[in-house]
Amino acid sequence: MSRFDGKVAIVTGAAQGIGAATALRFASEGATVAVVDITAERGAETVETIIKEGGQAAAFGIDVANAASVASGVEAIAAQFGGVAILVNNAGVTRDNMLFKMTEEDWDLTVDVSLKGAFLMAQAAQKLMVPAKYGKIVSLSSISALGNRGQSNYSAAKAGIQGLTATMALELARYNINVNAVAPGFVQTAMTEAAAVRMGLDPKEFVDAAAAATPILRVAQPEDIAAVIAFLASDDARHVVGQTIYVHGGKWGV
Repeated sequence: MSRFDGKVAIVTGAAQGIGAATALRFASEGATVAVVDITAERGAETVETIIKEGGQAAAFGIDVANAASVASGVEAIAAQFGGVAILVNNAGVTRDNMLFKMTEEDWDLTVDVSLKGAFLMAQAAQKLMVPAKYGKIVSLSSISALGNRGQSNYSAAKAGIQGLTATMALELARYNINVNAVAPGFVQTAMTEAAAVRMGLDPKEFVDAAAAATPILRVAQPEDIAAVIAFLASDDARHVVGQTIYVHGGKWGV
């Protein structure tokens, strides 16, 4: 029997990167996966891959920073699949800039998607989890929560995830709902490669430099983070509550 047989998992930001890898991991272990992104079309490729590999999934378009979109989207997922047992708050964006150049729009977008989005999705999901007396909520923080030059918006949002996680855990644990967070270091994704291009760097050299600066001498792949998320979303982690797990290959500094 697989760890997630009969369970419905929502993964936000699941069109690519860590979100897609997490959706695939859940499906491979028996979960029915709601692949959520800003539009359903963006999640179609992830769904296609899951179904091709024998899993069950459907794509849903939800703007996680919009309360009405979240409420109707989670309701649609529950109506189609019969409930929600797992929520992974992975959706996020980066709009990097130095403090003196950062715009209010870039601040708002980054904080709204990462932090407000996690709050709204968790708020909607717990309405289904509390009556069921079961649930797992895992949110994505980042090593940038410790501070990173040029990321005041992203660092603030990811630090906020850790506070939100600890507080939700205290409120929801009595209902058999485990709330935890994962804070990755450098992960090789389309987002990090795009960041390299924006900085005028060669993406391969960017990754190689990050690997050389990491004690384990490699950077993480999305699947590495998905494995930790899957653990926290499983009953193997039933006594893990309110934790932020750093997955950074030993490199504490950003």
